[in-house]
Amino acid sequence: MDGYATPRSHSASWLETVNLRLTGKLRFDPMTFTDAGLRRFWARAPSLLALAIAAALLAGGKEAVKAWRTERLAGGFEVVDGDSLRLRGDDIRLLGIDAPELHQTCWRGEIEGACGRQAKAALAALVAKGNVSCRSSGRDRYDRRLAVCTAGDMEINRAMVLAGNAVAYGAYESEEETARSAKRGVWATRFERPADWRARHPRPFSH
Repeated sequence: MDGYATPRSHSASWLETVNLRLTGKLRFDPMTFTDAGLRRFWARAPSLLALAIAAALLAGGKEAVKAWRTERLAGGFEVVDGDSLRLRGDDIRLLGIDAPELHQTCWRGEIEGACGRQAKAALAALVAKGNVSCRSSGRDRYDRRLAVCTAGDMEINRAMVLAGNAVAYGAYESEEETARSAKRGVWATRFERPADWRARHPRPFSH
């Protein structure tokens, strides 16, 4: 045994899972919540603050509240790639989605396309609509903020998956299925899921 645990069953509550994560006893990426789980959470919680408070109480300390409080971010966002932004030097990872890596390519017939750069351009177009803000509720192991971002009333994370410019990564499975059925974006090409591409092209800083 290596000292890590998993929830008792598939029916274990999301609170138990978060508690195990916060106490360091579960190898769990916050981005691996299921689509159904996220939707149930949003239905019963007015904001991500509820998750932060509940997780902090289970973890048993004020430091957890500090680490997991929900923050609203706004300002001049820089687009890093298809699923990452930067605000005043702080990196932000769009929660629940995974876009092709910047140097990743896809194939349409015999033509190779720069789908990683296309994903970045698609995200830049959404950010350019203006009135962008993000709600962050934690950081990943690379110290990037995990966030859901909006441009006005449009949720950017969801829009990227619906357009086929990113795939589901722990959430937005129904949006991915819609994009796949309509052959939008990468679904009109032969492509490798970003996580699989990264596994074949390891680098020091990866999703």
